Amino acid sequence: MRTLDTEVDNFIVPSILKACSQISMTHLGKEIHGFVLKNGLFGDVFIRNALMLMYAECGGLASARLLFDTMGERDVVSWSTMIRSYCRNRLFREGLELIKDMHFSNVKPSEVAMVSMVTLFADLENIQLGRAMHAYVIRNSADEKMAVPLTTSLIDMYAKCGNLASARIIFNGFSQKSIVSWTALIAGYIRSNNLQEGERLFVKMIEENTVPNAITMLSLIIACAFVGAVQLGKRLHAYIFRNGPRMSLVLTTALVDMYGKCGDLRSARALFDSMENKDIMTWTAMISAYAQAHCIDHAFDLFVQMRDGKVMPNEVTMVSLLSLCAEVGALDMGKWIHAYIDKLGIEVDVVLKTALVDMYAKCGDIDRAQSLFREAMFRDICLWNAMMTGYGMNGYGAEALKLFAQMERLDIKPNDITFIGALHACGHAGLVAEGKRLFERMVHDFGLNPKVEHYGCMVDLLGRAGLLDEAYEMIESMPMTSNIAVWGALLAACKLHKNLDLGELAGREILALEPQNCGYNVLMSNIYAAANRWNDVAGMRKAMEDTGIEKEPGLSSIEVNGSVHDFTMGDMSHPQIKKISEMLAEMSKKLKDAGYMPNTSVVLQNIDEEEKETALAYHSEKLAMAFGLISTAPGTPIRLVKNLRICDDCHTATKLLSKVYGRTFVVRDRNRFHHFKEGSCSCGDYW
Repeated sequence: MRTLDTEVDNFIVPSILKACSQISMTHLGKEIHGFVLKNGLFGDVFIRNALMLMYAECGGLASARLLFDTMGERDVVSWSTMIRSYCRNRLFREGLELIKDMHFSNVKPSEVAMVSMVTLFADLENIQLGRAMHAYVIRNSADEKMAVPLTTSLIDMYAKCGNLASARIIFNGFSQKSIVSWTALIAGYIRSNNLQEGERLFVKMIEENTVPNAITMLSLIIACAFVGAVQLGKRLHAYIFRNGPRMSLVLTTALVDMYGKCGDLRSARALFDSMENKDIMTWTAMISAYAQAHCIDHAFDLFVQMRDGKVMPNEVTMVSLLSLCAEVGALDMGKWIHAYIDKLGIEVDVVLKTALVDMYAKCGDIDRAQSLFREAMFRDICLWNAMMTGYGMNGYGAEALKLFAQMERLDIKPNDITFIGALHACGHAGLVAEGKRLFERMVHDFGLNPKVEHYGCMVDLLGRAGLLDEAYEMIESMPMTSNIAVWGALLAACKLHKNLDLGELAGREILALEPQNCGYNVLMSNIYAAANRWNDVAGMRKAMEDTGIEKEPGLSSIEVNGSVHDFTMGDMSHPQIKKISEMLAEMSKKLKDAGYMPNTSVVLQNIDEEEKETALAYHSEKLAMAFGLISTAPGTPIRLVKNLRICDDCHTATKLLSKVYGRTFVVRDRNRFHHFKEGSCSCGDYW
């Protein structure tokens, strides 16, 4: 058109921008933006709305908001577009603020705007705000009878808020129930884990001659994935197979994703392999399934197959792989993915930037995480929280508090997760006074009601510091019922500080809540063992055997040359076990020369001292360290991930080994990171 000098007007430009939105072509969208400015079309509100939508859909939410803020004239579509964009990006607080501004600006919402607003309240899952939104919709509806899309979105909102009774009242008020309203209600029951009623309604819908379409089946399968309802998901899969609708690529991908999220990798892979045509979302769904199951080798093998098949990965694929690297501590693999992202020129939006910061922080490279965080032009609350959590895991309590202060200076409003990260950081750094102050400010300065997770952080903070009575008083003062994590934090503190009486009390509460929980049964057994109450230890172990509870074995993982190697205590199955054993003997000799004395008190078994020393020498982390020493060049940092808390003996030994071998050992245990260097640990022996 431009080559032929045909006029490009305010009707054509929005269509081109919409096309850019649909295929996420930000670069081309920016070129159109430049064309609009040069040709004097920017004054048209229709075009500015289309530009705002394009930026929001392409991940440039900050650019969309900048356009919105600089618009001299805004119509209801402008407000609706921005609210919907915040909703899709799960920035609920910002969306709420915009709804308030819209109300104070006396802008009467359209039906589309109200649907966006109801969707926002549905995602918030706050029933009080949801009811207020319902009243707002009634007041602002043009007709006495609301349109079907709006009433359906209200059904969805009430269902997501767990108020199925209200959702049912609206549904029953329909004289003719559409497939959309049936879908919203059934999906609501499934999401609320009321699977029996959800399935009953599905059968009733069919009996009333309402045939489920592809969108219905897609919605119900996504709901099954949300709650892990694999058996219902299989029955829905069977229905599709027998009755339709046609098994589209989107529907098949959703089924692969559902099986993956439910942990049924065999069914997910069988369905994936049966597909002739796979798009990037299908590949990503299968990779994500392996990532969720921590199957790093399978995930990366599949990624290589995808790449060999000339399928270009997207941001979602990269986020799944980075999350897996973060989970298993595979730093080298994470670095490779980061380099691959740069090589392919994949746009690093705020979601991908957050995944990178999270990966580096959880793999112990806090300096790189910090560098990426500082480089970020736009930071949402998730990115701030990733950095805050990273500081906490690595024991940088003071830095976490500085970050919190920086958020305040920039008027970034913290949310629940921010405070969990900050309190966690205070707990691991022994900053008791600072943690108490933060907990108080959470309520008084920021208007956030503490959840059970925040109380758990405070119990952990007080317990680690030896303030066990105060920790117990906090549990007693909680406005909600204490969960297993809260009592578990107290029990762990009782073991640390050898408070048997309070430990028994916490143990009884835990066993009442979750009798099958292996970890806390073992912890209680260890408390008895530390007090030499071997009859009680035997009683605990007998009870575990009788109820079929198996102790979780200690596992240490180390990544070498892109492969992750796992070790358990006394493991002799590794192909290089001969060299590993030789290195263990060398380590043992050098440790003794450096003045190391085995701390046999951590071996909570009724055996003699010599057997205890032998058991200590073959702890999983020592095996992994020995393998790291024979497999990496001198001076290279050695990074381990352990599924349990590192024991006192291994902690002391690793400090000495870091000095003896001139190596940095980075160990991520169940609670935090330990950076061992030149004979000391970053935790300051407080963990």
